[in-house]
Amino acid sequence: MEQVTIHATGKDPIVATLWPASKAKASIIIHPATAVPQDFYRSFAEHLHSKGFTVLSYDYRGIGRSCLKDLRHYPVSMSDWMLEDAVYVTDWLAERFQGLPILAVGHSVGGHSIAISPATRSVQAAVMIASHAGITALIQQPMERIKVGLIMRVLTPVLCHLYGYMPSRRLGFGENLPRGVMQQWSRWTGLSHYFYDDPQLKARERASQVDIPILVLGFDDDPWANPQAISRLLEPLTNARIERLQLEHKKLGLPHIGHMGFFRKRNAEALWPIVVDWLVAQSESSSKAHP
Repeated sequence: MEQVTIHATGKDPIVATLWPASKAKASIIIHPATAVPQDFYRSFAEHLHSKGFTVLSYDYRGIGRSCLKDLRHYPVSMSDWMLEDAVYVTDWLAERFQGLPILAVGHSVGGHSIAISPATRSVQAAVMIASHAGITALIQQPMERIKVGLIMRVLTPVLCHLYGYMPSRRLGFGENLPRGVMQQWSRWTGLSHYFYDDPQLKARERASQVDIPILVLGFDDDPWANPQAISRLLEPLTNARIERLQLEHKKLGLPHIGHMGFFRKRNAEALWPIVVDWLVAQSESSSKAHP
């Protein structure tokens, strides 16, 4: 394991963790969820590495170890994470391990990077875990819908103005966020089709260009990534070869999975083989296609 710093011209650096494997099957990038630092994915990354993959996890600019200055001075948006950060780390990995197939695992907003980022052009296959269109109106539980609506519509403009960033830790949902990230996210959550309705992003066009195999995992006790919200994210991926699984925690013998639980070690035995076996099959398929 080694810490690496990825530089892009004119941009703040991205700090990542690399697990290189000798005679690797493929390289795997883990695109993180919003406000979730890369260390959260360490156990899963180490498990992938033990299966013969080179693995890279990272923090978006302004998050975790990639927050290298006062958070108020990060002029970065959520779409920058998808359209720039994901590209920088993918290009770096492709250069470092030339000729090695690249796979991707995206958690929550990390799956958005798979759906619309130019980085996906360099990826042979990908997994989306608890990734969905984060539309407030699609949240099924009334109290959770009200809570999220309060955060996005009321607290976001007030707190971003007062602090110059979003103090997420005070609200109990992960790392503090750059103002531009939170404001853009807040705006998207009020749109009928999330970022697909943002004319500046051209997300629908970007998604239609994705033509790789994608495994999509949802969980029955996830309060946000419910089947309808997942479908809303996937609809424009018309050329992707999607395999979708909706998993029930009780049938798997698990007390809870939720939005974050896939990556927790206590659920590893029941959940991780589903993704690892699929990634192994995809890496073998890619190797046969590109000997």
